[in-house]
Amino acid sequence: MSESNHALDPSLLDPDTGFSLNPEFVEEVIDAIHRHDIPAARNLVYPLPAPDQAELIEQLKHEDRRWLAQAIAADFDAETLAELSPDAAEDVMEALGPTKSAQALAELETDDAVHILEDLGPAEQQELLDVMPAASREEIQESLTFAPESAGRLMRRTLVAVPEFWNVGDTIDFLRAADELPESFYIIYTVDVNFAPTGRVLLGTMLGSKRDTPLADIGIGTTYAVSTDTDQEEVAYLFRKYALVEAPVVDDNGTLVGTITVDDVVDVMQEEEEEDYLRAGGVTGQDFQASVWETVQSRFSWLFVNLITAVLAAAVISMFEGTIEHIVALAVIMPMVASMGGNTGTQTVTVAVRAIATKQLTDSNSNSYILKELRIGLLNGAGLGVIMGAGVYLKFHQLSLAVVMFLAATVTMTMAGLWGAIIPIFLHRRGLDPAISSAIFLTTVTDCVGFLSFLGLATLILLA
Repeated sequence: MSESNHALDPSLLDPDTGFSLNPEFVEEVIDAIHRHDIPAARNLVYPLPAPDQAELIEQLKHEDRRWLAQAIAADFDAETLAELSPDAAEDVMEALGPTKSAQALAELETDDAVHILEDLGPAEQQELLDVMPAASREEIQESLTFAPESAGRLMRRTLVAVPEFWNVGDTIDFLRAADELPESFYIIYTVDVNFAPTGRVLLGTMLGSKRDTPLADIGIGTTYAVSTDTDQEEVAYLFRKYALVEAPVVDDNGTLVGTITVDDVVDVMQEEEEEDYLRAGGVTGQDFQASVWETVQSRFSWLFVNLITAVLAAAVISMFEGTIEHIVALAVIMPMVASMGGNTGTQTVTVAVRAIATKQLTDSNSNSYILKELRIGLLNGAGLGVIMGAGVYLKFHQLSLAVVMFLAATVTMTMAGLWGAIIPIFLHRRGLDPAISSAIFLTTVTDCVGFLSFLGLATLILLA
């Protein structure tokens, strides 16, 4: 994703946040849209850099997005497409039409164009590719053959590579004479006769060296090359671990075919975190702008799964109807135990999922981590159990009921800590995404264990 060359008028920025658009400006654009005032809309939107145009479009409703896209189609900034979410990009391209959309996609870096096209259906993809210039179409089609969320999809084709035996002067002369160079680059790759990367030279290092200095003397031999089928999460991990700004991509033969830059990796990190966060709650990124019926359909399945877990918890409670009838106070304080267990488990799952994603939690240290969370759950459960038990005693003046609360809180929070650690590890080992799947399993465990321990102990102690 390239950086915009336009400067934004500071008066259009929200004074409270500093960088987001001023809400009054957004309202002014919406008013122009609703008045169907094309000149006013153009005058407001054209001066905006691409990222701010994208921010504006994201805030609009579907029909307003389409109207605005048509209004500014004559001088539409292609970079705006690269900044949009898939849902918003689809709205804009629908309004622009296939020819104008294909022209905009052809102006983008290959990775940005592929990122937009991969979210469209096969028929929509082909319609755009058919009217795209041949050179751009061939590059994009080849990139689309790589697996989704792989380095092959993430890479851009434009890069700077020179023979490994060149010196600084040769390279500078080549760069000055080149007809086309990447819009921004940080690394110059050195390659052998087979076009396999042999090293990398930082642009700043080269510019600070004398012309007769061999690139081999100032280059870094470790290339940190990734293959085209490397998962994008692994690419992001590589960039984080070695603080990279750019990394080469090679095919099965080791030939240099592209490069990945840090701005694209930042996008990957943000997208992965947003996707996991949204899917953990059973929603999607399109949920905000979707219609009522579309939202109902997308959320229903997740809520149905939660209903099943609630039925299981209710089944546990029904086993102790007689106990609750004899001691009504149990119904008042019972939710406290399950709630504390759920919160304990959520804390543990959150830490575990993050540690798995950052490679801190691995097979080699998983057992020690599980034992650690077990101890943490036990200590927190005992400590809070004392407080909760004391509160129950002050309220109901029953020592036996306070003991039940203490024991149930201790057991429930201990089990929540234990299973909050085990579940993400187990799911990860089975090839499932723990960020998405852990919550539903954890809820089942904490609710059932919480109610079972509390009501079971109450039956044993209070009705014995």
